[in-house]
Amino acid sequence: MRNLLNIHDLPTPKDERWKYTNLPRAVPDGLTQQDTREEIIHIKRGENCEQPVDILWTGEEGTIHQPKLSITLEEGAQLTVIERFTGVGNYWQNMQTEITVGKNARLNHIRVIEDSAAAINTNMVSISADQDSVYSGFSLNLGAKMQRHDIHAILNGANGEVSFNGLNLLGGDQHGDTTILIEHAAPHCRSNQFYRTILDDKARGVFQGKVHVHQIAQKTDGYQLSNAILLSDKAEMDTKPELEIYADDVKCSHGATTGQLDDEPLFYLRSRGLSEGQARMLLLEAFIAEVIVKIDNETLEQDVAEKAKTWLSNALS
Repeated sequence: MRNLLNIHDLPTPKDERWKYTNLPRAVPDGLTQQDTREEIIHIKRGENCEQPVDILWTGEEGTIHQPKLSITLEEGAQLTVIERFTGVGNYWQNMQTEITVGKNARLNHIRVIEDSAAAINTNMVSISADQDSVYSGFSLNLGAKMQRHDIHAILNGANGEVSFNGLNLLGGDQHGDTTILIEHAAPHCRSNQFYRTILDDKARGVFQGKVHVHQIAQKTDGYQLSNAILLSDKAEMDTKPELEIYADDVKCSHGATTGQLDDEPLFYLRSRGLSEGQARMLLLEAFIAEVIVKIDNETLEQDVAEKAKTWLSNALS
């Protein structure tokens, strides 16, 4: 995992993995260093934690926050972790996350980003998944002037599974970047990447998803899909799906679409008596519902759906 803690050595688009994100241009001058906050979660073998762990990360005006999160699930453990990001003013949340999912363990991991419109949020995530383990991740990105979610996941044991799902709702001059590298280093494993993005005004979205299948990783099943809708002709979506395969018995696919709402269903809905605004809202709600349903927590699924609906209502008003 790349260390971003040295603010004098920030990555630029010259670094291939930062192709669309220029961090030095985004981070403002004069920020004050804050002490590192560290959260350590360790779930012992066979323990099933029915109550989610809910973590709030708060940014303060004029500061650099460098939080660290460590999650370890031993064999057979189960846990849900919810992270919420918020704050006021101009700050940088520069985070490192290390996750270990043990044999036959299951981690449900949800992130809700509602940082200040002037904030920077970077999160370098390292995930190690063992045999028969399941990691299920979901990210809702509503906030921050620039957000970068950089994930490096390794499937180390046979029959493991990792899933990354996300919804990006961006407007103004926001920049939202999701960059994922999944390494299949064991046979019979599965990985899924499914992201949906809606961009308004001059917002820019980025999805870079790579699946690397090692030679030993026969019977790999890897899937990635990024869909984006542009509500403004000034919005931009950059998509870079990649497959690097060295095994010969695999099933891998990737796809990406970017465009505006289709005129045909809009016309159909309006012919049934809906106003243009109602028709657009209905189509956009259906678009995001397919990814929101991936949240493995009913209460939080409803919460995310309400936040998304509010954002859509404001964007279309």
